[in-house]
Amino acid sequence: MSSTRRNVLIGGGAAVVAAGAAVYMSSSKKPEAPAVSSSISGGKLSIGFWDHWVPGANKATEELIKEWGAKEKVEVTIDYITSQGNKLLLTTAAEGQAKSGHDVLAFSTWLPARYAEQLVPMNDVMEPLIKQNGAVNATVEYLGKVDGKWLAVPATVGSQIKGPCSRIDLLKQHAGIDIQAMYPAGSAPKADNWTLETFMKAAADCHKGGVPFGIGLGTTSDNVDTAGALFHSFGAQLVNAKGEITVKTDPVRQVLDYYKRLMSFLPEDAPAWDDASNNKWLVSGKGALIMNPPSAWAVAKRDAPKIAEQCWSHGFPSGPKGRYAPFLPFFWGTWNFSKNQSAAKSLLVHLSQPAAVEKMVAASGGYDLPSFSNLTTLKTWAEEGPPKGTLYHYPNPHNHQVLSIAAAPAPHKIAEQIYTQAIMTQMVVRHYKGEALEKTLDWASTEISGFMRN
Repeated sequence: MSSTRRNVLIGGGAAVVAAGAAVYMSSSKKPEAPAVSSSISGGKLSIGFWDHWVPGANKATEELIKEWGAKEKVEVTIDYITSQGNKLLLTTAAEGQAKSGHDVLAFSTWLPARYAEQLVPMNDVMEPLIKQNGAVNATVEYLGKVDGKWLAVPATVGSQIKGPCSRIDLLKQHAGIDIQAMYPAGSAPKADNWTLETFMKAAADCHKGGVPFGIGLGTTSDNVDTAGALFHSFGAQLVNAKGEITVKTDPVRQVLDYYKRLMSFLPEDAPAWDDASNNKWLVSGKGALIMNPPSAWAVAKRDAPKIAEQCWSHGFPSGPKGRYAPFLPFFWGTWNFSKNQSAAKSLLVHLSQPAAVEKMVAASGGYDLPSFSNLTTLKTWAEEGPPKGTLYHYPNPHNHQVLSIAAAPAPHKIAEQIYTQAIMTQMVVRHYKGEALEKTLDWASTEISGFMRN
């Protein structure tokens, strides 16, 4: 399988400080690394990490791992595995089946729960980290903790919010919205009027002005993530936490009717969009808003700098049940067949320290997001530009919105199928194309019933 391999040489035996919560420095009272209740006896550690799309971002993690390995006298091998062609997903499946592979592996959003029985519990790592770095958001807990057991540690690398990225000039010109005044750099949002109805009017105005919002309704992740946030904002669940199908409810009907109105102002080919489509839409200058992490802005900065200078990342519009934004965390986990579990845990503690997190965020140009609440105000997001401050609101520093995942709070096995089969966006498109609302609900209920039987 395609990967980039780097061998990091460090040599033989050391120990981790004895167990417990975070250790505090006597002079400054700042928390040091939480200790893991086991010792390292040198040896080797193999790591499989996601191959970052940002040039230089892999080097930051490599340097942090090399730093740790030198201290602990552990010889480390790192594989950077691309997610293109589902290589990372296939690697995870192959290792889980063979019960052999990396000691530490990157797990994408739904995979910790899928492999729950094969992962080493991380409570002894996560509980001290939460005391040190602040609470994690509810989506991280939903995805990474099952029956009281932390299955993996939330990774800074690869985790992202897929919020709105707007054109400052086009929103002002066509919709009369000053997005920088609504989401000022360096201070809390002034966005009480940023509601779904305001959003709808802005979409209509920008469509009339020839620069429609670039919101896809295909079957890939970016499309599903946006739909998930809008469903949550109406309180619309397809399956509840008990595993009961809740498709035929008023909130679901309401969000489908809202989407039907919105779709008339979106690009005609929106149902065929994939994850690259919104990036291309922004960089081409055709649209006033997309839903994406800063990857689209970063590409614009490289390929269309005049467009990048007019981009501003900010919060989602609020709906009847609140303001939600899609959060997709990556995790780092350890297989229960790993031969060096104590070293794996020690490394994950090291990579979760504030100084390490800050290095990874900076190396990614602000794309990567830590999941801990005390680590959402790093200087990278305030200083990145142009325009300076364009990413300030990207990490949700003022807890302005609820970070969510499409298909929650359904049980993981069902939720993952709803997500990967894009049931939400398919419902929206079917209803928009003229299918009777109740027929669309019947279709979704039948599909989800099938997931429950499998």
